[in-house]
Amino acid sequence: MRELIIAFGLFLFIEGILYALFPQKMKNMLKKLDAVADKQLRIGGLVFTILGFIIIWYSKT
Repeated sequence: MRELIIAFGLFLFIEGILYALFPQKMKNMLKKLDAVADKQLRIGGLVFTILGFIIIWYSKT
């Protein structure tokens, strides 16, 4: 559970620093997200989920 809290904190830190350092670029990126098809977002999300799981699993073994 401790690792999960640390991972969540790291996620918030990285997201926050991106918005703090590059607010205009982040806004532009979010606007461009509307042009991406739902299927592409779903596939990308699934790929990142699987990669994240593999990284976590590999680091635990």
